[in-house]
Amino acid sequence: MGTRITFVAGLAVGYVLGAKAGRDRYEQLRKAGRSFVESAPVQSAGHAAAGFGRDAGGKAVQKIGEHLPERVGRHLPEKFGGQHSHNGHNGASAANGRYDEGL
Repeated sequence: MGTRITFVAGLAVGYVLGAKAGRDRYEQLRKAGRSFVESAPVQSAGHAAAGFGRDAGGKAVQKIGEHLPERVGRHLPEKFGGQHSHNGHNGASAANGRYDEGL
């Protein structure tokens, strides 16, 4: 209960201080934030992070693609054209064959 009271009190104080600061201060903060985001170092870091993310994502997709067919085929053979496990077949080879053919 004490946490809720503290939270509500913080909201009230923030509202009052924000209302006193007014629109001019808001516009000043907004302009400063925009100039920061549009600065060359921040833009460079953003582009570098995006490139890193694309590279890492591509590697992850490739790794998953290498291992997914065998694992799916092993655990869900009847869903991917394999035999039911109670027939004596595990179905992994049939499922992998379908993936190798390009489904």
